[in-house]
Amino acid sequence: MFVTVFRNRLNPDVQDDYGALAARMSELAQAMPGYVSHKGFVAADGERVTIVEFDSEEGLRAWATHPEHVAAKQQGRASLYSEYKIQVCQVLRESAFPAKAIAT
Repeated sequence: MFVTVFRNRLNPDVQDDYGALAARMSELAQAMPGYVSHKGFVAADGERVTIVEFDSEEGLRAWATHPEHVAAKQQGRASLYSEYKIQVCQVLRESAFPAKAIAT
């Protein structure tokens, strides 16, 4: 499993452009081979974080180099983001604790 953590801050007044582009990138990512999941979060201070999971490095690489995604990254650097940081991580270990069903 490979996880990408994408932290960013938007420039002022780009929310509409960003929203449309983010929706398209979400749709595109979900259609990529090896896609597992993604979720986005916004902190109180305006920092945005998106976590994307792929089941293989090849799937992640295919997503990173998809022409539409490459164009979106260029647009982000040119006009959308005041700053960003990308971390690509390989999962070494994973555990989960399922929620218990609530008796009704």
